[in-house]
Amino acid sequence: MTAIEAAGLRYEYPDGTVGLDDVDVTVDRGERVALLGPNGAGKSTLLGVLGGLLDPDAGTRRYFGAAVPPEEVRDRVSVLTQDPSEYLFNPTVREDMEYGPAQLDLPPAVVDDRVARLADRLGLKGLLDRPPFCLSGGQQRRAALASALTVDPDVLLLDEPVSNVDAANRAAVLRLLAEWHDDGVTTVVSTPDTELVPHVADRVYLLDGDGTVAAVGPTREVLTDRDLLASCDLAVPQVVELFDRAGADRVPLTVDEAVDALDPAGLTADSPDATAGSPDAPADDRDDGDTAAGPPDATTDGWD
Repeated sequence: MTAIEAAGLRYEYPDGTVGLDDVDVTVDRGERVALLGPNGAGKSTLLGVLGGLLDPDAGTRRYFGAAVPPEEVRDRVSVLTQDPSEYLFNPTVREDMEYGPAQLDLPPAVVDDRVARLADRLGLKGLLDRPPFCLSGGQQRRAALASALTVDPDVLLLDEPVSNVDAANRAAVLRLLAEWHDDGVTTVVSTPDTELVPHVADRVYLLDGDGTVAAVGPTREVLTDRDLLASCDLAVPQVVELFDRAGADRVPLTVDEAVDALDPAGLTADSPDATAGSPDAPADDRDDGDTAAGPPDATTDGWD
């Protein structure tokens, strides 16, 4: 069953610039999809249209197999845009996290449990009673994500969810998204970062600079196609570049896959301290420093 179907989407900005031009997107239930493209390719616009934040000038949208307006599935579809301030408007982080569930009339005990669980997983326990505007950019992004997750959505649409988040907390965010995927949550992530895509998606919609879809395919197929990515002003991940230059028969997408490839040759060894930034590293509530760090080493799909 599909979670979201969109056909013939067209969107024009107020100045007449075409943001989307005849775009078709299908996302199945439980699937992980990336909207990949350079800056200005229309990724955020497409995410907004799919999530019902923007109305297309042409085209159709269906949710869970039904032609219903986005408002009717608001309790099942959560959208997180690039601007955390759109989700953080209450006096404290705790109240922002409680806001969504309160609109669904959930029992207070259920709301308290969700807030506590997500605060722990996203390193927000020490920030719950602080005003959102006092947080760093990375902390605000984690708080906004927590607010989107407290409604327990079936579909999660995320626009660059780990930008401005440091390595350890970035790992915690991606680990949590992986767990939600294991629980059947559908995720769509918009990003210009080819290094991030293997960690968040099994299938990719590649957008070019003209508001159209240049390609759709499995993550490995798209991320190893140097010419295709170059045509959209993107580069292959660094691990792909390294193994491709070395003439490897099998090209990994992530560091973990690279380690697996090198291990039979005895070229790898256990690191004495590899917890920082790894998927098993705990999140914390310190200032993220407003820096973007590399993704954790998590493998998303099998070798071809």
